Amino acid sequence: METWLPHPHSRPKLLVVDDQPINVRVLHELFREDFDVFMATSGEQAITVCQAQQPDLILLDVVMEGMDGHEVCRRLKADPATQDIPIIFITAQQQESEELLGLELGAVDFISKPINPVIVKARVRTHLTLKLQSDLLRTMALMDGLTGVANRRKFDEDISADWRVCLREQKPLSLILADVDFFKRYNDRYGHQAGDGCLRAVAQALAETVRRPYDLVARYGGEEFACVLPNTDLSGAVEIATRMQAGVRALDIEHSASDVDRVVTISLGVATLTPSADLEFQALIEAADKQLYEAKSAGRGRVCSSSMAPS
Repeated sequence: METWLPHPHSRPKLLVVDDQPINVRVLHELFREDFDVFMATSGEQAITVCQAQQPDLILLDVVMEGMDGHEVCRRLKADPATQDIPIIFITAQQQESEELLGLELGAVDFISKPINPVIVKARVRTHLTLKLQSDLLRTMALMDGLTGVANRRKFDEDISADWRVCLREQKPLSLILADVDFFKRYNDRYGHQAGDGCLRAVAQALAETVRRPYDLVARYGGEEFACVLPNTDLSGAVEIATRMQAGVRALDIEHSASDVDRVVTISLGVATLTPSADLEFQALIEAADKQLYEAKSAGRGRVCSSSMAPS
């Protein structure tokens, strides 16, 4: 599952792009002690590395054979997945018009060759600090303040993005919707502070169930949670939902007002769909919500599931 702080346990990622290997090696030596340095010697390779590695900063040569640095910048800024990565152009060109063009394309800085190691390090450090501060602010904006998992806005962003990826790759996308059983009764019996503590514990139990970095657990609203599972078929999603159900029961949180058990339980609806061009991701949400309704109607404290065949 995603962590909710930028680089909590890892070094920042730096991508160096230059079609001259000697320049790449110089910059690699300059930064390898403090960064995980990735290298590309063409514009096409740079875009591929960016999409795969999501670097925190790019040092990009302007003049390259084939796709030049300006075109690389245009393409990266046009892609929502890479548009927020800061780019510093490095070039031997000294014209003011060149610098202006780079800034207009979205670069954050412009460094002239031959490079001065002290200046390059200082500028990289400055822009990296700004990037990490921006990442932290964005992370906080996408976090549920009570439970610490993702909020509804983050869920909406991720399921939309995952839908597009699974549509392109024709892979299954699964969604789990989970609801705390008889939560209003829990609040009435134990008080709202205890209710908040219950939601935090349930959220943590759900988050600990998923293991891949691109799986997402989010608070969907009130006592309802969602889990987005890209490239996961129905049997895999049901297995995760079953582990979630067991994990919440294992918390052993007393709930004497429940009709299901003496402890807090959850009902879960699971749906899987391989996206098609004539559907939107809302179809998957509706399917999972229908399965959640079935789980509640059947007595709560259980998993109901459905696989939707693309039309």
